[in-house]
Amino acid sequence: MRAVVFGYHNVGDRCLRVLHARGVEVALVITHRDRADENIWFRRMADTAAELGIPFQYGEDPTDPALAQAVRDARPDVIFSFYYRSMIPASVLALAPHGAFNMHGSLLPKYRGRVPVNWAVLHGETETGATLHAMEAKPDAGYIVDQTSVPILPDDTAGEVFEKVTVAAEQTLWRALPAMMSGKTPQQPNVLAEGSYFSGRRPEDGRIDWSRPAAEVYNLIRAVAPPYPGAFTDLAGQRFVVAQARRPLSAPALPAGLRPGLHVSQGRIVGLCGDGGQVRIDTLLAGATSTPVTPEALASILSEQSNEENR
Repeated sequence: MRAVVFGYHNVGDRCLRVLHARGVEVALVITHRDRADENIWFRRMADTAAELGIPFQYGEDPTDPALAQAVRDARPDVIFSFYYRSMIPASVLALAPHGAFNMHGSLLPKYRGRVPVNWAVLHGETETGATLHAMEAKPDAGYIVDQTSVPILPDDTAGEVFEKVTVAAEQTLWRALPAMMSGKTPQQPNVLAEGSYFSGRRPEDGRIDWSRPAAEVYNLIRAVAPPYPGAFTDLAGQRFVVAQARRPLSAPALPAGLRPGLHVSQGRIVGLCGDGGQVRIDTLLAGATSTPVTPEALASILSEQSNEENR
């Protein structure tokens, strides 16, 4: 099997290594340059390709005729996409006579579309996984080759779940390749009507609405916790990012009549939610500097805000 691989991130790194270990001839890797606004906490696929002695090039625009020509010149039997950011045009996919396949970070048909791990955590799912599927013009819509599930534990952050999904992607590809290389690629239905589609998330989507139930607030915090940008709240004209939190087993009693939001109780920072439930804030960062905020410092800010409101 001769392949061209579009890819990026940790899933791209691990899946490229699986192809290499299984003896797939990777003729070309197409990947992304890092963006200046990115938090680079993941492996660069260009580094992996260089390590394995595989030719690579950067390709931000899959509609670029020069990129299509590079794929054509590589003469792939198959095309793989492992966390490549952009939709690959059907005209490019058609350059691989034995098909084009994508690794998606969910159990399709659930959570088609962007950032599926974050959406799964946000919605309180207890399971997700990785799915290898055929690529079509419509995103995440082709038949399923194989998939592997992983659990989402109650306190898992999206970053922790992504690590599990990366391993699931590696396992899925390793298991599927022998049949694919022998010309017997499995084809399981991908029934879109039984699933869901979600678009990308914006920074503003990380704003905490403390009037919501504690379970929802906690799921948002888990879904965007570092290495993602983090859930945030504004207080006294300052932005604060909740970097680590937990649902307390036994919540401290708070004075009656407190509004939902950040408070300090028994030397701890807590978030009071609209249903009366609490979220224990273990790490609160000042948004402008990313420095930790102590309970004492927050208590002072809350006192100043209260005094200002009462003037």
